[in-house]
Parts: sequence; structure tokens; C-alpha cells
Amino acid sequence: MTRFLRALLACGAWLAFGCAAHALPVTDERGAVVDLPVPPQRIVTLLPSLTEAVCEMGACSRLVGVDRYSNSPAAVRALPQVGGGLDPNVEAIVALRPDAVLLAKSSRVIQRLESLGLKVLVLEPKNHADVQRVLGKLDEVLGTHEAARVWRVIDASVSAAAQSVPPAARAMRVYFEVNNGPYAAGESSFIGETMARLGVRNIVPASLGPFPKINPEYVVRANPDLIMVGERSATGLEQRPGWAGIRAVREGRVCRFTAAESDVLVRPGPRMGEAARLMAKCLVDKAP
Repeated sequence: MTRFLRALLACGAWLAFGCAAHALPVTDERGAVVDLPVPPQRIVTLLPSLTEAVCEMGACSRLVGVDRYSNSPAAVRALPQVGGGLDPNVEAIVALRPDAVLLAKSSRVIQRLESLGLKVLVLEPKNHADVQRVLGKLDEVLGTHEAARVWRVIDASVSAAAQSVPPAARAMRVYFEVNNGPYAAGESSFIGETMARLGVRNIVPASLGPFPKINPEYVVRANPDLIMVGERSATGLEQRPGWAGIRAVREGRVCRFTAAESDVLVRPGPRMGEAARLMAKCLVDKAP
């Protein structure tokens, strides 16, 4: 009874019954169980895709801080930025007094944040199934019932984009460069899965991992029909050793996406349908 009364006081009298109903443990991507007695009202996100997902679930007003790369929707640009997702400013996060911090498994501050008493949830989608699962986890965390709707919109949008791809573009062999490491989007990544749904062939097999670092010579040997790349990474692309002879370069089948378009393309979240439309438009424009 004492613990129950304490829980009611912590929630506030006006939230008492809602709090008691929500008191559920949430298991994150690490397998760690995080107890959230009430839906968090002060949230810090350290991954742009998570920022966008929280907002799409109708909880944008609960965000009190984001990483420096979170820029969509426009409302989050006015929020305090706490650094990069890998090495954020821990002191800045603590100062925001968050009820929950949402971040990727690759972040190096997980243990430190937990040692300071913060609730930390690791949620890092890498493929379509992950995105659907993370939306479900956010439903649990936020106390919303939006995951099914959001996923239906994503899935329907990808399907619609696939229908717009002309037969001449299907089965084209495509190289998608994520950045000029060069890191590529492999078949097992969310980008690779979208490409498969659009009907094109990825030159980077699943065996190399979702986002492998590629030897530029590998691309020369693979000789793709089409290259998709962000304009930030495309500078000097034709001057890379051997690349002038690649079919895609030789025949002018290179889609260069703007910085804003690249943000859409490389984030596994609510805008994956928009990403599919961007890729489909590239295929339409560059079809043989």
C-alpha cells in the first residue's frame, strides 16, 4: 500500500489512474528492462529517426532535447541540441531533466547516463522489421496507440512508389552510396529492402552486412547500371580511379540527392515512404 501511494504521488493526483494502468516494464534493443511508471513527459532523443518517430506518434511536445542532426519536423529545430548521437554532452542532457533518453546501441554514453539515474532506452532500427518493432516499443513508452497507423502509412507509401517504377527500370543493378567512406547500403539494410521492393538489384549482397565500407574498386568491378549518391558525397565521383568507365557514370545514370533528400533517404523511420518515392523518381528519370 505504501508503494502504491508513493506511485500515485509521483504521478500526480490527476494522472493517478492513468499511471497505475501504464506501469509496465519496457525491454529495449539490448534486452535491458526499463521501468517507466508513467509515460515520459520529458524526452531526449539522440537519433534523428527516433526524433521523427516520436513526433509522428503525436508526442513531439514531450521532446526537450535532441542530437545535432535531428532537423525534422521543423519544430524540433528550436529545441536544445546536446551534441552528436555517439558522444553527446552528458551534462547538457542531465540539465534537461529528462524522464527518458532514447538512443542507438552505438552510443558511448549509455552506462554513464544510467549511472546518473536516467532512464535509457536503446532503440536502433536497421531494417524494415526493426522500424515496425521500434514503433511498437514507442507505443509502450509513450502510452500512445499510433504504431499500427504509422506503419500502415509507411508500407502503403513504399508500395505506391514501387508501382510507379517503369518496367524498363526494373532489374537495374544499383549502387547506393550512404557516404563517401565509401559506405554502401547493402541488401539487408532498410535502404536495400526498399530497393528490393522497387524491383531493382543491389550490387552489395547481404553477406557484406547492412552498411559495409566498400573498396571503390569493388564498384568498378560490379559495374552498376545506376548510382544513387548524396551530393555531399558525389564531389569528384567521376575522378575516382576507374569510375569513368562504370556504365552508370559513362551513360549519365547517377542520381545526386540534395542534403535534405539524403536526410530522408538514410533515416529508418516515418519518412521511409518519402524515401521510396525519391528512389522511384530517380529510377523513372534514369530508366534506359
